[in-house]
Amino acid sequence: MNVAMSRDKIIPKTVRPWYLTILNTFIRFGRLIIVLVIAYVVYATLLDTIFTRELHLFTYLAFWLFTAYIVLPRFNRWISKLYLPDYFIGRARTGDGLLGDPINLALDGKKGDIIKTMQEAGWTRAESLTLQSSTKMIYTSILKKTYPDAPVSPLYLFGNVQDLAFQKEVNSNPRKRHHIRFWKTPVGWYLPGGHKAGWLGAATYDKHVGISLFTGQITHKIDADVDKERDFVLKTLENNNRVVDVGVIKHFTTSYHGRNGGGDMIETDGSLPFVKIG
Repeated sequence: MNVAMSRDKIIPKTVRPWYLTILNTFIRFGRLIIVLVIAYVVYATLLDTIFTRELHLFTYLAFWLFTAYIVLPRFNRWISKLYLPDYFIGRARTGDGLLGDPINLALDGKKGDIIKTMQEAGWTRAESLTLQSSTKMIYTSILKKTYPDAPVSPLYLFGNVQDLAFQKEVNSNPRKRHHIRFWKTPVGWYLPGGHKAGWLGAATYDKHVGISLFTGQITHKIDADVDKERDFVLKTLENNNRVVDVGVIKHFTTSYHGRNGGGDMIETDGSLPFVKIG
């Protein structure tokens, strides 16, 4: 596999004026304060109801929804800005700013060719995440009805949500599926070590639906062996005539154990396959 190593094009760094940085910080801090004040009022009301034993299902439901979908995501988003680096470290990010799935596949090829290659390999392009598709996902998951183009949750790389997402449903059950997200890399951008890739992907296997460890939200739980899912994607592509070349950069990252944005364990050997599609 030929890997480009030149760096004849450097992207100039955009410098934000200092006063805009300060203003943006104050705005974010102000939003956090507003959320905390609202949280205090809501929790005071809900906890007063719980402690006085005026218990009913709505109280618990409201307590969980407010905590999982309003308070904790905003807290995680604020706190992650303080300690997580805002540059490529081989991990996607959740909408809350937490570290998401590891990047474990690189592609070179045009968008149209990638879509055709994945579809010919038996993958279905996932729908966009909307209120309608989310509702359908909940409905089909509860009743175990097939939903082959079910949406995937948004993950971010280079500050952008995934450009493409594909999945393979298992036993016509949307709770279990193979899936992979792809992001287009910025123009003139290189991977660590000087390697050039047009697209980066994160492949994981959804084994069931559960609760996020960090937010309490309902989400898919992934299998820890992300290398197995990475190799599964490669296996589905191996007999496709559009695949020109496959190479592997071993020890692209150190092998490690960790957790993704939902709190699921992940483990990888750190290898990064490169797939050239023509």
